[in-house]
Amino acid sequence: MKKKILFTLSLFLTSLITFSQNDEKLIFGKVIDSAGVVKNANIINIRSNQGTFTNDNGGFKMIASLGDSLRVSSIQYATTFIVVNQFSLDNKKIEIYLKSNTQVLDEFELRRNQLLGILGIDGKSVPKSVQDSLLRETMDFSDVVWDSWDTKDIINTKVKPPVVNTSHTIDAGLGAGATLNMPFKNSEKYWALIRELKFKESFPTKIFLDLGAKFFLVDLKIPPEKYYHFLEYCNPLGIENLYRQGKKLEVIKILRKESVTYLDIINEERE
Repeated sequence: MKKKILFTLSLFLTSLITFSQNDEKLIFGKVIDSAGVVKNANIINIRSNQGTFTNDNGGFKMIASLGDSLRVSSIQYATTFIVVNQFSLDNKKIEIYLKSNTQVLDEFELRRNQLLGILGIDGKSVPKSVQDSLLRETMDFSDVVWDSWDTKDIINTKVKPPVVNTSHTIDAGLGAGATLNMPFKNSEKYWALIRELKFKESFPTKIFLDLGAKFFLVDLKIPPEKYYHFLEYCNPLGIENLYRQGKKLEVIKILRKESVTYLDIINEERE
């Protein structure tokens, strides 16, 4: 009798699963917020464990069946769970609204290397080893092929080169009032170097404003005074170039992964 009941129950469950799978449909969804569409939001079907991301228009495609639960998450938004109903399956469409996950942080002061903002004092307080490492990183011209320099590199050959008074330059071997042509300042390579230096200088501020204080200070638990040091720790993995290429998700994955090791290191140093 027990065997017969177990067999009947097993047959019922098998039929139920088969019916559920046959009822699966491809639905088209859209994730929005109060300002418009939400890009790169992560959607996971908890039953099938299948996931996808929204495109630049906030749209996505997902295989789902009646009663499936969709988990929708994105940086700076509260995670939302949506149950697929019959209306969504019949219309093959579903719209999901995300709410901003606003958190009030304690007041903090973000400084590079704990500087005061006073040039005369800061220059003396930063260790010489740190100054040298920052200088080597910023002034790295190793990729420039100086041997291939020629006049074709001038942006506009009709522009008159600037005149420089070198009367104070003894080593130049020029007399008072002599002039020196400097085509270097009209060079495309020169301006490329300037743009590169400006990007390196603005990168910490740009990524902090883009990903938000919550991401670095709450999610990753990076101490505010260690923010710049953490970016320098991750920089060998190419986060600057990835961010410049618009590969924000790859940058976020690297930062999340490396924050675990980084926190272990600084905690060991404190002990």
